[in-house]
Amino acid sequence: MFSIKDHHNYLAAGGFDTDLIAMHSRSRFDESRARISKLLDWMKDSFNPEKVGIASAPGRTELGGNHTDHNNGRVLAAAINLDCLAVFSASACENEQTVTILSENYKNPIVVDLSDTSPRTAEEGTSEAIVRGVADGLREAGLKVSGFNACISSTIPAGSGLSSSAAFEVLVGRIFSALFNESQIDPLTIARVARRAENIHFAKPCGFMDQMASSFEGILSIDFYEPETPEVTRVNSSFGNADDSGFYGTGYRLCVVDTGGSHADLTPEYAAIRQEMHMAAKCFGRNEARDLKLSDVLENMGMLRKEAGDRAALRLLHFIGEDERAVRQAEKLSAGKMNEFLNLVSESGRSSCQLLQNCYSTTDPSEQPIPMALHLTGLLLGSKGVGRVHGGGFAGTIQVYVQDSCFDKYCLTMEKLFGSGSVIELSIRQPGHDFLTISEAKAAEK
Repeated sequence: MFSIKDHHNYLAAGGFDTDLIAMHSRSRFDESRARISKLLDWMKDSFNPEKVGIASAPGRTELGGNHTDHNNGRVLAAAINLDCLAVFSASACENEQTVTILSENYKNPIVVDLSDTSPRTAEEGTSEAIVRGVADGLREAGLKVSGFNACISSTIPAGSGLSSSAAFEVLVGRIFSALFNESQIDPLTIARVARRAENIHFAKPCGFMDQMASSFEGILSIDFYEPETPEVTRVNSSFGNADDSGFYGTGYRLCVVDTGGSHADLTPEYAAIRQEMHMAAKCFGRNEARDLKLSDVLENMGMLRKEAGDRAALRLLHFIGEDERAVRQAEKLSAGKMNEFLNLVSESGRSSCQLLQNCYSTTDPSEQPIPMALHLTGLLLGSKGVGRVHGGGFAGTIQVYVQDSCFDKYCLTMEKLFGSGSVIELSIRQPGHDFLTISEAKAAEK
């Protein structure tokens, strides 16, 4: 770790330029430099530490496997060029057990006393719960935690389905790793602890995909058959790498459209999907839907409808198709077969709408931004693009692949309806940029 002045000088000399382009894309380069400079100044003014580190954790986009991870299914996910970025330092006192985080997104500091990391009902749904939960999980795993200070900036829109909470969880885990565990905590452990914090301390029954994608980075085919030790396969593809925009050589660009609806009050909707899939699986003597065969479900559909209900039966049918489809998507993406990949994306979107039914919120049926955005996307693009509900659904974002020639016009039209900046172009962030580290050799050269 180096001083704030050292980091400022290294940033000004271009020492971080290559990393920043790889992390955030060339189009966001100037913004990235400004974010780091601002965080360094904020850290100096707030804590004035002797030495600091810089850590980052990305959001994620789900490319395939909508609501399959929580039933031991398979997904296709990717880290993106939007992230949580922190300048951090250990507390001035060696045995200090207080974490203090200043975030651009919050008026008040996030302050957590780590002397007691057990879950607190009063903290559920807060950032404090996540910090306490990550620390608790690391301690349970026999790892070290202690107090630290940090200033954080996030470019991941909250409630957009791009996993801002998972990125924050992974970021906190990486800081604990760097400061107190010699940066030796592996990505799976950080992801596992992050998911545990969200499930137990934050009290949200999420699956495991978000934390895995943020912690491992790149494009990942993930198999949750063994849910605590998922099998991770990196998908080698030139599509959408973060040092440039678009999907190289495909003629398509990837984006999400933030429809303005928040995920904040939709936990019961997400929980119902998981519960109903489990309920349907139990009709066949299983706890999870993984490995159920379509032929068996169709043969026993009368029993399933009677015991679990129609919606649970439809959601089970979605799972069976989507679980297999995520594997085929990974294969097509790896082989560079873009048209076949997009056909599967379209299939996934139809299944989510018709079977999974996570495009419409039952809590306020008068507001339907997801189906509105999907229908307008179809009208605007026709055969020149594909859209689908993204992530948890019900509100938040849709994911769209748009041909280069149509992208600017598509953005202009959608932003007239959903607001300036609602169309967010994404690129894929590859692993290797957990921390921005000053290279002494490069510093000497500069």
